[in-house]
Amino acid sequence: MAKSLVMPVALVALILMMVVPVPPLLLDIFFTLNIVLGLAILMASLNTYRPLDFSSFPTVLLFATILRLSLNVASARVVLAHGHAGTDAAGQVIKAFGEFITAGNFAIGLLVFFILVIINLIVIVKGTGRVSEVSARFTLDAMPGKQMAIDAELNAGLITPEEGKRRREEVTRESDFYGSMDGATKFVKGDAVAGLMILGINIIGGLIVGMIFHDLTLAKAAKVYTTLAIGDGLVAQIPSLLLSLATAVIVTRDSSGHDLTDRMMRQLGGKRAWWPVSGILCLFGLVPGMPTTLFVGAGMLSALVAIKSSTGRPADPKTPSLTEGAAEETVETDADKDGQLSIEDVSSRPQLLLEVGYGLIPLLEDDSKSSLVTRITGIRKQASRDFGFIVPAVRIRDNLSLEPSGYRVTIGGVILADDKVQTGKLLAIQGGKSNVVLRGEAVKDPTFGLDAIWIEPQERARAQAASYTVVDPSTVIATHFNQLLRQNAGDLLTQDETQALLDHVAKSSPNLVSGLVPKVLSLSILTRVLKLLLADQISISDMHRILECLASEKSREVDELVDAVRVALGPLIIQRVCGPKEALSVVTLDPGLEQIIMQNARAAGTGASIIEPSLGRKLVESFQEQSRVLAEANKPLVVVTSPMLRRDLATLVRQAAPDALTLSFREVPETKRITVVAVIGSTE
Repeated sequence: MAKSLVMPVALVALILMMVVPVPPLLLDIFFTLNIVLGLAILMASLNTYRPLDFSSFPTVLLFATILRLSLNVASARVVLAHGHAGTDAAGQVIKAFGEFITAGNFAIGLLVFFILVIINLIVIVKGTGRVSEVSARFTLDAMPGKQMAIDAELNAGLITPEEGKRRREEVTRESDFYGSMDGATKFVKGDAVAGLMILGINIIGGLIVGMIFHDLTLAKAAKVYTTLAIGDGLVAQIPSLLLSLATAVIVTRDSSGHDLTDRMMRQLGGKRAWWPVSGILCLFGLVPGMPTTLFVGAGMLSALVAIKSSTGRPADPKTPSLTEGAAEETVETDADKDGQLSIEDVSSRPQLLLEVGYGLIPLLEDDSKSSLVTRITGIRKQASRDFGFIVPAVRIRDNLSLEPSGYRVTIGGVILADDKVQTGKLLAIQGGKSNVVLRGEAVKDPTFGLDAIWIEPQERARAQAASYTVVDPSTVIATHFNQLLRQNAGDLLTQDETQALLDHVAKSSPNLVSGLVPKVLSLSILTRVLKLLLADQISISDMHRILECLASEKSREVDELVDAVRVALGPLIIQRVCGPKEALSVVTLDPGLEQIIMQNARAAGTGASIIEPSLGRKLVESFQEQSRVLAEANKPLVVVTSPMLRRDLATLVRQAAPDALTLSFREVPETKRITVVAVIGSTE
């Protein structure tokens, strides 16, 4: 209750100060507190991480302005009423400021005051007002797009409703803040103008009052009232200048959430900036007539700053993330600062780990949109949308045991890739036959196994003209990581993730979830089904359809449940590789060959391999050939077979083309047009 009365009582007191006479002693106290308040607001502005961290700033600015204007009115009353008695009449603070600045010369005091007002009004206030206006305009224009982005992520299941609500509130607060700041800068401008007007009133009014009512001579009245007017103006103008600086700091800083001092020192403390400064200053010192000692000394000091500065810009403490509140991609090193180990160091393994040699660290420190960290973050976002669950955070770190240009991808603790790139060069991937010979090291593209050459950057145009696909090292690593992530998505899904998906579906279909898990299916079996779907690169985003299908199945065998779900998701699976109006290009097995394989399967019994090794090798070679043919036509390999053979045949197809799709006849909708491009095993 007491806190709620502070602001109303303070506001009433400020208004009373404009009406009720204030003793000089209280004026001294209030002027001192006004300067303290201005310094406190400036320090708070410098130490905020984001503008929204000081969201009450517009209101604070309003009350500080009212306080200063109230003091101006109260001091003007004292100056005009008691100024004839001498410079002590308005209090010690006004007297000290006036006599110190004027120093016996009124012209100097007035000029100093006008210079401060010009700096405040023309430079700081005007610039701050323009920045506030532009920030408010762009923030309001961007608000619909931010709201749509939040809704899209919420609908895709990438964020929770609570997170979406929090982010909407933050967007609203941001627009309100910048709108308020646009208006609050007008307080500062009006305050500076009022200071000029009050100075003129005190001088002119003081001369009139002193000469007419107190019989002072013009010289005496000018000396007393001008000194008091300048002191009064400066006492108010200094806090006004502090508030103007605080306003400028708030509206010009970014919203990245970093410490302002640390960020400025990192961005201004690079060698590339200070070495040229040192050289230019030394050259100035050699110009005849210049103060050589001063400029050369400054050049040496700049050289010392360049030597002491870090060799590279450290990575930001916060790297791009999938969503706020979600786990972030982290960039770290293996160095142990204190030599101590904890249980987390030896037992905790990240599910997604990308390690790079020390030669590739600049790819992580790059702040551009094409940096490796930015690409990995984008891949994680897109994969989460495609898979239907939040992909775990990717940990990126350097590993001194790798080659300087080497990288390693680990998923679920298993090393899936150990390759290398060449920094400073480009990879030209051969897409077809070309008579152009490129100079460079011939290698295999790590993602698709195609012939490629590491070339110099100046060879890019020539390689592209020869139908080569040219990519930089970051793209090579990111593309390889993306392929491995999609091929091993099933290894990333845990029972906790499955439960989170169930909780999300339960909000709209509680009976469906409660009637299936755990009454009919256990959480572990459902997780196993979803893992097998993801292993076939099938999205589980439509959990409602998946759960309805499982609820209607009588079998509890995992393989049979997966087959049933695949049939239910058939249209969604096919639309991944074929548009609604296009015919689906498929490769099939010869019916006679299929019959022979199925007869062998029935004779071998459950659990035995239904495809002989020699036949399997021939099928893999045939699928590889068809994959190459279809790739030239920019089409994926899609194999259609009987339900009984699909699982075993899919294993062979993945060996030939990891991104190929193997379907059973039941999974293809009856309304879908099909074009058979090849029949494997046919004697024709």
